[in-house]
Amino acid sequence: MLLIMQANLEDDDPALRHTLAWLQQLPGIRVQPHHIQGASQKLTELYLLGDTATLNAEELAALPAVERVVPISTEYRVLGRHSDPQRGTGFDYQGLRFDQDTLHLFAGLCAVDNRRNVEETMRALADHGQPCTRMGAYKPRTSPYSFQGHGRDCLPWVFELAGKHGIRVIAMEITHDRHIDEIDQALAESGQPTGVMLQIGTRNTQNFELLKAAGRQQRYPVLLKRGFGITLNESLNAAEYLASEGNSRVVFCLRGMKSEFGAPHRNLVDFALVPVVQRLTRMPVCIDPSHSVGGRERAPDGVLDLVHATAQGVVAGANMVLVDVHPRPAEALVDGPQALQLSELGRFLRDVEISRQAYLERRQLWKEES
Repeated sequence: MLLIMQANLEDDDPALRHTLAWLQQLPGIRVQPHHIQGASQKLTELYLLGDTATLNAEELAALPAVERVVPISTEYRVLGRHSDPQRGTGFDYQGLRFDQDTLHLFAGLCAVDNRRNVEETMRALADHGQPCTRMGAYKPRTSPYSFQGHGRDCLPWVFELAGKHGIRVIAMEITHDRHIDEIDQALAESGQPTGVMLQIGTRNTQNFELLKAAGRQQRYPVLLKRGFGITLNESLNAAEYLASEGNSRVVFCLRGMKSEFGAPHRNLVDFALVPVVQRLTRMPVCIDPSHSVGGRERAPDGVLDLVHATAQGVVAGANMVLVDVHPRPAEALVDGPQALQLSELGRFLRDVEISRQAYLERRQLWKEES
């Protein structure tokens, strides 16, 4: 069961403390508070875990400062919708809103290679009015002999260049909890010029200790990729690991499933699940067409498969697009063959804009019909 408190309550508020004290004396019930900081208000939610079947919802609703009581299912306790249309989605970070009504593009280098390529990419994004990017410093690879990323050594100048070109948020994959501390240190030493969204890749979707570490820290939101060999339910429960540790600022990323049924694409594109994840949870949903398609083949109409796949996700209501772009794909140290060229960025953005407008018109059509 979930108690949603009145807005902007501080931890020492007498009404909140009275309600907490009353709840904590209930036998067999554990109270788990969660705080959600929005653009204009702070929300406190109290999760009642345990044998809640005998609790009286009307009695709970009468407690001081309780706005309403929401019954919750056993799954996705923090991130689930629980058939409550009033529950907000998403979060604010670095002056940007991330929720199920917005759309952001994170284009950039799958793996940071050198300063020149990073700067050219960020300059191009800035010229197109894009405040976000992806930059891979830590790269988990199938082969131990493949390039693993420059790691902490590249962080200071990547963050410096982001500040120079007005990049507000960088999606950056981590593979170990110490990487969070390294990002902290590099941001502090460079004067906090940008923000970071921690990315947990498909290979680490069930690395539960890493999920717990990313969940315990409250500074950075997390982009969690769906595991490529597990069910959607298992991946959504991985997101719940993050939220159960205290960090509910989570974006869920669909990146294709590992299956020969997707051939000749690298993975089986799963973007039809965008509205499903939005229905089941409050998370914004990202699509990763680069790692779903894995190449630059063109359809007979002249459009890249990657661009067609992107449009499918955006028309379905995606809230974020994670895509590889590189000034010189032939020189890329990771996944160069699937990267967009900088000369294609403008057309890609326009294509995304057309697809987004189609989604908004479709949504309005069905609102009118209902």
